Amino acid sequence: MPRIKTETLTMGYQEHGTGDNVVLAVHGNLGCANWLDLALPLLPDQLRVVTAEWRGCGDSEKPQPTTDFSNYAMSVHARDHLALLDALGIAKCHLYCHSTGGIIASYMLDAAPDRFGKVLMLDPVSPLGLQLAPGQVDVLTAMKGDTDVCFAGLASAAPTLFRPETLVAGQSPQFAATASAGQRELFRLLVEKTRLLSDGVWFGTPQNLAREWESGALAARMPAMKHEHLILYGKMDYWIPRDHMDVMVQKLPNARLELFPSVGHSMNLEQPSLFARVFTDYFGG
Repeated sequence: MPRIKTETLTMGYQEHGTGDNVVLAVHGNLGCANWLDLALPLLPDQLRVVTAEWRGCGDSEKPQPTTDFSNYAMSVHARDHLALLDALGIAKCHLYCHSTGGIIASYMLDAAPDRFGKVLMLDPVSPLGLQLAPGQVDVLTAMKGDTDVCFAGLASAAPTLFRPETLVAGQSPQFAATASAGQRELFRLLVEKTRLLSDGVWFGTPQNLAREWESGALAARMPAMKHEHLILYGKMDYWIPRDHMDVMVQKLPNARLELFPSVGHSMNLEQPSLFARVFTDYFGG
């Protein structure tokens, strides 16, 4: 994977396609650029997609987290991605974001509105942030320390790849017969990639999202984010509250929501062909 030194840190990134129609892709928490591996080959070559990796993730630099994780705040991630665009010489582009990438993208829109066109959000963390759930840090600690626990935790982000009766406490998730060999191989790689994550991502992200929830400052800026937004939401998403999507549609001046009944949190992994069609239609039209 290429790496580039920006004004803030060295970042890992991948590129698909060429041309002036550029999309910056921002992955979610506990993630990396590989979350788009199944979808990228299905996109047209004339659509240039830059898949960046957060600080603390994948091949990007991993600064030692401060005691309060403030150097892994959502606004810091946003500045990193803006610096990446500068380093790549990209003056303006569209935005795609998944999960926690959503609130990072919102910070980017707020900081540099003229740099962006359309925005596609897949099961995003909204500008509201997220409340810190009881025991969440303990769960993340267990996931970090045990690959099997991590496998089970990430399985809930792609539930349609697994037999539903195995997605319960005390069970080891088992792939569904409908999960392809490519999906199984990529999922195992994504679990392995969590071993590379900084504690600033593992434990800083939930605390920083909770601070966003308590502050409400970015959420109050939603009426000023006038960019066209298409929000995709899988009805089987166990991670992101549906009502947060409704708030975004109400508060953002130009947003619409599309619901997918047979998808969980990760259409890019669960149904990559469907995801690629939506992505291409939205950005390539």
